[in-house]
Amino acid sequence: MASSKTHQPPTVRTRLQHAEENTLDYVKVIAELIERRGEARVIDIADALHVSKATVSKKLLQLQREGLVRSEPYRSIFLEPQGASMASAGKIRHAHVLDFLLAIGVPREIAEDDAEGIEHHVSPQTVRALREVTRKLSEESEKQSGKK
Repeated sequence: MASSKTHQPPTVRTRLQHAEENTLDYVKVIAELIERRGEARVIDIADALHVSKATVSKKLLQLQREGLVRSEPYRSIFLEPQGASMASAGKIRHAHVLDFLLAIGVPREIAEDDAEGIEHHVSPQTVRALREVTRKLSEESEKQSGKK
């Protein structure tokens, strides 16, 4: 029996992707808040994700159990190394999908929104393929610019 997510039935894989998507959204927001403001607070996370403080608090307990974040009462939320790694990988993945969408002519505002959804539902192999196509499109565009 295969354990890889890519060999699971599509409905199971999609359910797992949705759960991972939610977790990734949280760690990415926490990382962005820490980077931008020097701290991540429950209220800031709730505002960024458009959810209630109670929802954030519940999710933070889950993320703590998974070893992705740590927090103390009345203090900021901090990413554990595993959470920071997940946030960084998600940010890179998002950038690759966004770059591809921009390279094929999708307007930036739409590409930003679409990349946020797509990044969670494609395999690492697909992201690598998108990155390669983006590189080729960029090279072709540079050649065309040089001919003018």
